[in-house]
Amino acid sequence: MIGVVNINKPVGTTSSNVVVKIKKLLNIKKVGHMGTLDPLAQGVLPICIGKATRIFDYFLKKQKTYIAQFKFGEQTDTLDLEGNIIKKSNIKPTLQQVNKALGHFIGEIEQVPPMFSSKKINGKKAYDLARKGEEVNLQPCKITIFEYKTLKQISEDTFEFLITCSAGTYIRCLGRDLGEKLNTCATMVSLIRTKTGPFLIENALDYDTLTKEILQNNLISLKEALIDFEKFTISQQDFQKLLNGIPLKTENLKENVFYTTICENNVVGIGEVKNGLFTLKTFLAE
Repeated sequence: MIGVVNINKPVGTTSSNVVVKIKKLLNIKKVGHMGTLDPLAQGVLPICIGKATRIFDYFLKKQKTYIAQFKFGEQTDTLDLEGNIIKKSNIKPTLQQVNKALGHFIGEIEQVPPMFSSKKINGKKAYDLARKGEEVNLQPCKITIFEYKTLKQISEDTFEFLITCSAGTYIRCLGRDLGEKLNTCATMVSLIRTKTGPFLIENALDYDTLTKEILQNNLISLKEALIDFEKFTISQQDFQKLLNGIPLKTENLKENVFYTTICENNVVGIGEVKNGLFTLKTFLAE
């Protein structure tokens, strides 16, 4: 069995728990998710099955879309509701002030990851150090924010936002940084991932009602999962050459682009061109 299932992870469940449940239902060992969602977050969690686990790295740079709620006036050490309050402020920004500040975050920016994260410092995870009360100094990372807009004001101190960003973005840090920009502080109180790559929340399977049959009937093929990638169709003869380590000469393909490679209407791998020679980086044929 090879493909992807799009799961709507509920609040209170870890991404690892979703993987474990699917392993048990399908009785398959090779299962993995494409991008962790924290237990307090819900939404799109694509799960790769079989050889589809090999496509994970190709989705690391795919855009993701979220709906997040930030509460201004207090901040926790984890930047979400799991943590302890460490800051408070009487400043409650207006809708106009919030909208004006959002423009500062569009485009490529630097973001300091949260101290309660899986980022490593000298081989140790930041959240392990933070829990021990040790000092955590993380270096800023470059991320890209494509869209950051207010959807609605929920209460005097809480707003809902639509965010489209590059992979590697910590949404709770966007709340922290927006609070600082508005001379106050903020905590993320809700997070829903609505899209990652081609996977949408409206097409996601309900986690609580999953069965073996539902998973099998809703398996997304590699061709569908890789729909956003360029395509390169080859003959069986050329595929055999690639299998034997012989690159294909080509003049019509772009360099530094990953191609879904198709042979006899089946995805057989992902390849790229270097110096006019096409090779397969990842084999996906069953």
